[in-house]
Order: sequence, then structure tokens, then C-alpha cells
Amino acid sequence: MVTSDRGVLEEHLRSRRDAGSKLLVPYITGGLEGWLDALRAAAANGADAIEVGIPFSDPVMDGPVIQEASVRALRAGATPQSIFAALRHVDISVPLVVMCYYNTVFRAGHRRFAHDLHEAGVVGAIVPDLPLEEVDAWASDADGEGIETIMLAAPTADDARIARIVERARGFVYAVGLLGVTGERDELATTALDIARRVKRATSLPVLVGVGISNAQQAAAAVEVADGVIMGASVVRRLMESGPDAVGDYVASVRSAIDVRPTT
Repeated sequence: MVTSDRGVLEEHLRSRRDAGSKLLVPYITGGLEGWLDALRAAAANGADAIEVGIPFSDPVMDGPVIQEASVRALRAGATPQSIFAALRHVDISVPLVVMCYYNTVFRAGHRRFAHDLHEAGVVGAIVPDLPLEEVDAWASDADGEGIETIMLAAPTADDARIARIVERARGFVYAVGLLGVTGERDELATTALDIARRVKRATSLPVLVGVGISNAQQAAAAVEVADGVIMGASVVRRLMESGPDAVGDYVASVRSAIDVRPTT
């Protein structure tokens, strides 16, 4: 059991940020063909942590690419338990976070699900359809197992709501870059920079922008304000189209882009 408010994920990301690095968290759908090798490739090429998606039949936050990845993984027989079993044996040096929908948590039971995550070596969880007003029961049990509940802050949240979100957040705060579902966009939304600024004013936790961060150039622009980025659809598309090596190459290119600092 873990009793400290500051867990493994938060300590790791704070340390990286405080050393001057921008943070990169790729998303990979668990159970998708090649997913374990993609985890290894992402970790080896500059990921600071990795978000593992638990495939779900109705992924309301996700656009076509991750929807398709979920369908493929489910058809291949992926389940939460099969993904956890695989994670227990994967040798990766960066923290692992899961992204899942609340039905999966509820069906297993809060304590059991949090315990299963802990046993699998996972240190954080994102449950995007569990709102702030209903998160306490899950988050309390998650805290008890050392699972850091990452809270989402949407562009529509006012400052009072952001203050409540960051108070409950563990690990980092997920600043949602735009309204809508995940997916690749031609341009970085102005809302991504705005929500990052507003959340950073409210907390010392690492603040990462996700949803709509579609390439290395957009990631570099986002980290001019945010502490880091979460990249999902662009990573998963490369895994489905070209395999794990392409994920490693892409993560390396994003890492290189966000490490560049303006000259003075």
C-alpha cells in the first residue's frame, strides 16, 4: 500500500521536468498486434511514460484510429486480464499508465481493479468518462494501491472547476487540447495552449496536453506552454500500418523536436 500523495509517476515526471526535459507520453492500445514490442520501442526512444489503452467496445473519447485499434484488439481476444498478465512480464524502464472506460472498472470492482493494476506494474490510471463529481470512490481505492488517478481538464472548465480538478489529480493533469474525440488534425488547436496555461496557473503538478497533438511540430509548439504531450492516434496509426519499429522511429522524432530549445 502507498500512503504518500506523491506517487511513482508524479515523482518521475516531476524529476524529468525539473531537470529541464519536456515530457512525452505515447498511447498504445493493449492487445493490438505488436503492442508489447511497441511499448519497448517507445521506451527505448524517449518516452517518459507510456499510456496503455484497455480496448473497449464503445470508446466515447476516441476517434476512428483508436476505435479501429480497439476493434482489432477485441477481435484478437484481448481482455483487461490478458493485458495485465502481459504487462507483468514486460521489461520497461518507464512508468506505465492505463486508459480505460469506467464500465471496465465498475465491472471488476474498484479495489480489485486497482489491485490488478498494481500487480501488473501499472502506476496510474485515466478514466475519461468518470467525472470529477463521481471520482472519489474509485480514486480513494486507487490511492490505496498506489495507482495515481490522472484527472482531465477540458477547455470548457472554468477556473473554479480547474482548481477542484487539480486538487484531486495525481501523477499529472491531462489538459484536453480540444473538444471532440481523439485523432490527428492538420493544425494545433488554440484551445490546447489556452487550457495548458490555465491549468499550469492552478497547480505545480506536471501538465500534459493530449487530444489533437498530431505530429512532432505540433508537439514542439504545445510544449512551449505545457510540460509535455500525450500522443495517441498518430502513434497507434503507425503501429497498425507499419509495426513497432515505426512507433520507435516516430517517438524518437517527437523526442528530438520537443528537446529543441529556442536560441537566445
